[in-house]
Amino acid sequence: MTEKQFSKGDVIFKEGDLGECLYKVLEGSVGIYSGYKEAGEQLLTEVKSGRFFGEMAVIEAYPRSATAVALDNVKVCEIKSGEISDLFKNDKDQIVDIMKCLAERLRELTNDYTEVNATIADLRKGEDSKSAGLADRIRKFATVYKRNKTADKLSAEALRKIEQTGHADGYKTRVETYSKGTVIFKEGETGDCMYDIHSGSIGIYKGYGKADEKLLTELMPNQFFGELGMLGNDKRSGTAVVLQDDTTLEIISPADLKDLFDQNPAKVEMILGHISYRLRRLTGEYMNACRILFKVSEDQDGADDRLKEEIKEYKEKLYD
Repeated sequence: MTEKQFSKGDVIFKEGDLGECLYKVLEGSVGIYSGYKEAGEQLLTEVKSGRFFGEMAVIEAYPRSATAVALDNVKVCEIKSGEISDLFKNDKDQIVDIMKCLAERLRELTNDYTEVNATIADLRKGEDSKSAGLADRIRKFATVYKRNKTADKLSAEALRKIEQTGHADGYKTRVETYSKGTVIFKEGETGDCMYDIHSGSIGIYKGYGKADEKLLTELMPNQFFGELGMLGNDKRSGTAVVLQDDTTLEIISPADLKDLFDQNPAKVEMILGHISYRLRRLTGEYMNACRILFKVSEDQDGADDRLKEEIKEYKEKLYD
């Protein structure tokens, strides 16, 4: 970990750079920009003292999706991905802070992904791509694709690091066993904990128990779920239901994370890896959707039959 200083206006990293570290602002504030110094420049957020940025580098090097600029004289702590454990040893409160930072990014990306899917759905229904409102949205997401189309998926090596330790190994927090059909949490409830599946399986449903009930995904052993509710007190986006008898879950709350790091640091690294992996995977799906709208923006006369078929066959993959 290294302290660095930047003067007002200094570029800390550029959109498209390969990011190999994250930063914590110690003094001053940092602006995160899309299209910095371009016609469509946009200030996405302002990162103040005590907050992190560049968090996608927690697991491995990853292309920056935005440009970070010092808004005044700034002091930051530069943290390489391999130094995360040292950071936590020095200050265990940072565990929750970094997880919340990742969760906030995931939440924002989920909202963007929902919007781009709604745009594609409008095209599928036959709405004119040149109509004012729809054309603006298409241009917006086409620009996102042009700026970020080199973004890579999580490497197989990094994924192995996330999965190399069994989730039931070592020190555990509270563990409970449930019978088939038990509802772990309901859609719309406020969450305050997350879960780690040690055995059995969990289904995540939309509209559970209603006529339009839909199984979004089935989760198996060594998978986490419910982390966004825990880290942001968000309302649950789906209902979690036990699919097999004798399903065993570890229940983890923010208050557990310090002891968990002391007793089983690999588990904390797995949780970080899980959130980072979800971010990478969703980024890939988001960019694929933006790619379709980029092609729509380039198809001025609407004559590309293959593109029409791609729009028709497109499926949202938020929970896959």
